[in-house]
Amino acid sequence: MKKKGVLPLGIGVMLILTVFMVWHLSSPSLETAILETPTAEAAEPGIALTVYNQGTALVRDRRMMSFAAGFNEIAFRDVAASIDPTSVLFRTLSNPDDIAILEQNYEYDLVGVSALLEKYLDQEIEVITDDGTRYSGTLLSGRGDLIIEASSGQVTVIRMEQVREFSFPDLPEGLITRPTLVWHIMAEESGPQEIEVTYLTGGISWQADYVLLLSAEEDSIDMDGWITLTNQSGATFQDAQLKLIAGDLQRVPEPGMAADEMVFAEEMEAGAPAVEEREFFEYHLYEIPRPVTVQDNENKQIEFVSASRVPAETFYVYDGQGCWSNPWYCSFYGYPQTDPGYGIATVPDVMVMLEFDTENVDADLPRGNIRLYQEDVDGAALLIGEDTIDHTPEGETIRLYVGDAFDIVGERVQTDFRRPSENSLEETYEITLRNHKDEAVEVRVVEHLFRWSEWSILRSNNDYTQMDSSTIEFSVRVPADGETTLRFTVRYDWP
Repeated sequence: MKKKGVLPLGIGVMLILTVFMVWHLSSPSLETAILETPTAEAAEPGIALTVYNQGTALVRDRRMMSFAAGFNEIAFRDVAASIDPTSVLFRTLSNPDDIAILEQNYEYDLVGVSALLEKYLDQEIEVITDDGTRYSGTLLSGRGDLIIEASSGQVTVIRMEQVREFSFPDLPEGLITRPTLVWHIMAEESGPQEIEVTYLTGGISWQADYVLLLSAEEDSIDMDGWITLTNQSGATFQDAQLKLIAGDLQRVPEPGMAADEMVFAEEMEAGAPAVEEREFFEYHLYEIPRPVTVQDNENKQIEFVSASRVPAETFYVYDGQGCWSNPWYCSFYGYPQTDPGYGIATVPDVMVMLEFDTENVDADLPRGNIRLYQEDVDGAALLIGEDTIDHTPEGETIRLYVGDAFDIVGERVQTDFRRPSENSLEETYEITLRNHKDEAVEVRVVEHLFRWSEWSILRSNNDYTQMDSSTIEFSVRVPADGETTLRFTVRYDWP
């Protein structure tokens, strides 16, 4: 298994993890006693969290617990609200043959106004409204407006927004304050055992975010890559071992396992241990070699790659049909062999592109957002464009669409269309590039030949390169504060 070099760890990680509190109930007979343990911490063996970049995380919690001979009830509290209850696995590592699991339950009927009102139907409650009026009686309905019947038989309807205070005699049975996993277990002998609880949860996700600084000469970049982890799972993980999986994992969709609202990032200590990267099955795994605490509703960022003076190239591309920036423009309909208007839609924008090789970064780059900056004359770094990349292994080339050039404009016009025969057509295009800069530029003009698979360029005033079976590219030089016109004629033949 390949192990990548370690890359420096920087500011901020977004990690999201769930906090466990354990209750242990035991009794030599069928009576149950409760033992509450403190918040789960990653002492050995502790909590481990593996987060996938598809909004899913695997939580593993190991700890020592004491069992009584006979019936035991064990409750794990503060589990993630986005837990997948069908994925829960409870096992004993010390002596698995000594334990028999009778029942496993996920309790999530949390205390709340609506839950309390539902439990108190046909029972006595007291309500105080905003004007100080006190109402006592039997609750007939708690859905929407409150309907209360006094002992005298008088029925009063109270609008919910008018209620200032509720008063209930006690907490109804069956309501809990936090989501809880509960097991009923029979143990043959009393004594301590090491247990492990594993489950999947939604609401935890991570992605890569990259910051690139383009040199003044526009021939190199400095790169910082950050792991951004978001926790919206409804739980906190304390001092957890953190692993992140990059790749497209196949999973059966599960309802109710997602929370994707993001909050603010938290800074990490400078000079912290590096992030280790290694291959794992068909994915890439990033492990933080130190305990990490991730609060609920928190973003964390950890730097996992940093590179300086990476060779890069900026250039201009004119795709007059708009297929790169707006693929919808290339979704043509109709009959391409006979329709003169097929594929003649045009856009004026000349795209600014940036390209670099990941071999010079010496890292595999997970899917994420890239933000490109360049320093102004006063040294302030200004945003000049954004794009996204897919999972990119080391050695591949990344091409970014930064934005559209302000001072360069393109125009694409069909100047001729004719049918030499029933099974052929010829059309001519003029592509004019106007450069309003005070320096000459070179523009790569891309043409998509969609009418038929058999084509040939009959005439052209510029050389071209065939990029694939239906794409050609011209390299056109445009003088400073001037224009250049490219002309070509293409012929299509079909059976």
